Amino acid sequence: MPTERRTDRPPEGHDLRHHGDAEVRDDGAKLIDLAVNVRADTPPAWLREHIAGSLGDLAAYPDGRAARAAVAARHRLPVERVLLTAGAAEAFVLLARALKVRQPGVVHPQFTEPEAALRDAGHTVDRVLLREEDGFRLDAAAVPEDADLVVIGNPTNPTSVLHPAATIARLARPGRTLVVDEAFMDAVPGEREALAGRTDVPGLVVLRSLTKTWGLAGLRIGYVLAAPETIADLERAQPLWPVSTPALAAAEACVSPRALAEAAHAAHRIAADRAHLVAGLEEFASDGLRVAGPAEGSFVLVRLPRAARVRRHLRDLGFAVRRGDTFPGLGEEWLRLAVRDRTTVNSFLQALDRAVTLARS
Repeated sequence: MPTERRTDRPPEGHDLRHHGDAEVRDDGAKLIDLAVNVRADTPPAWLREHIAGSLGDLAAYPDGRAARAAVAARHRLPVERVLLTAGAAEAFVLLARALKVRQPGVVHPQFTEPEAALRDAGHTVDRVLLREEDGFRLDAAAVPEDADLVVIGNPTNPTSVLHPAATIARLARPGRTLVVDEAFMDAVPGEREALAGRTDVPGLVVLRSLTKTWGLAGLRIGYVLAAPETIADLERAQPLWPVSTPALAAAEACVSPRALAEAAHAAHRIAADRAHLVAGLEEFASDGLRVAGPAEGSFVLVRLPRAARVRRHLRDLGFAVRRGDTFPGLGEEWLRLAVRDRTTVNSFLQALDRAVTLARS
């Protein structure tokens, strides 16, 4: 059975604007957070101090030249191929509004903001739904040939699947913009399968976020890597001074050699902690729990019976997890879990055992 293509349909009940932070607002603020994919215990002290040091320059308008040059150097690209944005979310809006797109396609399940931005800009969006039985792996042949913009995440949120770079590159076509969301790529040891820095793939646009690894979701900083003409189109659609001075300071710091070494170390630790989480989850196989995968990101996707009830019981037991039914291609039997340290994971697994038992009653 081929990967399903759905065209010219409404969001089908999926709340594309629901994100993990909704789980830890208001009454969830005191919960142990496995719902948001930002790395725990961040930003580090040295980064907070560096950002604080920029506050003396707030009277001046932001000057992004140094940060842009630093990002370009990090990926061995000319500065004309770099655009700094107020997080990856702004980049999706710019792409939807600035590019001349006739038939966009979004590969799901994935982060829902790209589709939401495209719909808000008046586009009809084709959905390519990857299937659980295929491990949510990409089949390049399933993407419609007439799609002139294709969006895919790598590693994909929420499935945690890491697609081979060669498979994604096969999606490139003359006249097509290929958008690869690599917001979680720096959580993959060695960033294997990354396309950031590649200039040989026609129409390639790579998005990166600095908010996940460095705990900067409240600061809003990310960037786009693309051909100079695409960068110019996106830049014209940006308001003046879109990235604040503290965010620019963070961008420059987060691509420094020190930061890259720290991020590389964190990626290996995340991989070890993820393996511990997955091993614990597999103990629930007799309860019908299945882990999608193999997981390669800083989160895992699980399917289990009565997941909505389990999630509610977990909240009562002090843990927030991400519901999966807002992602096209998934239903309410899915949950996404952020990878945390072993102590936290062990406590969570005990709570999960209790929540599964309560959900049966």
